[in-house]
Amino acid sequence: MKIVEPLDFLTTKELADILRVKERKIYEMAAANEVPFTRVTGKLLFPKALVIAWLSRRTELGDDGLALPDPPVVALGSHDPLLDWALRESGSGMASFFDGSLDGFDRFARREGVLCGMHVPTPEAEGWNRHLIEARMPAMPVVLMEWAWRERGLIVPAGNPGKIAGIADLAGCRTVPRQPEAGTQLLFERLAAEAGLAPDAYERLRPARSEQDVALAVLEGQADAGLGLASVAAQYRLGFVPLVRERFDLAVWRRSWFSEPVQAFFSFCRTPDFADRAAQLGGYDVSGFGRVHYNGP
Repeated sequence: MKIVEPLDFLTTKELADILRVKERKIYEMAAANEVPFTRVTGKLLFPKALVIAWLSRRTELGDDGLALPDPPVVALGSHDPLLDWALRESGSGMASFFDGSLDGFDRFARREGVLCGMHVPTPEAEGWNRHLIEARMPAMPVVLMEWAWRERGLIVPAGNPGKIAGIADLAGCRTVPRQPEAGTQLLFERLAAEAGLAPDAYERLRPARSEQDVALAVLEGQADAGLGLASVAAQYRLGFVPLVRERFDLAVWRRSWFSEPVQAFFSFCRTPDFADRAAQLGGYDVSGFGRVHYNGP
């Protein structure tokens, strides 16, 4: 998975425009190591995430000691059936906007929500999510906590008539993908590459934007398979071919962690009702809920 994109860097002119100074001033600041930068083929580039952190640390504090206004009470990121249910049942009053791990993380970095659910695999090794925060939000006051481990695999028709046993068996099949911003799609592309399944070896249907949409495409006979959750396959009485166990985390702004809505939500997730619901859905392990995997400065 490609993490660093050209748009993640600012040019000297772009940073000068943001700070409303002349480009010569930016060169002077870089020479004095007053601003984070990198030099490539003699040209200065400024990592956007580091610049944002640099600016945040230099923000004037108001009378209440806050450097930035609190983000809206919204949960962002990847769609998860248990998370969706818990937000409603907790009575926290938290709204939600779920459109994929990467979409949610970008919105979270822009402070459009208090937390972000995500399951983004580490590019080169086993792991989940932390690398994204370290790459795009270094030195920011963000906590990454474990939500649950989930069973993910191929959702297939009941009885698995196609005898699909793994990713390689999708050759020639109608497969429903997820949107590019979804952690599921990133994982599918990795698994397909590892299995030697070429992008043109299967029929790629219209992307599904939620876990339920994947199951519905298979249930209605539009697709032969799609990468999804064990809990959703069980809900729709479909077949399931287990492939991986993934960690779903919540990135939370540290100040928002202590807000009443977030604490009400966390408190509910420690109740027997929450554990019972996870067991009923199947495919979840919530025993590590609340374990911190990253705590920014």
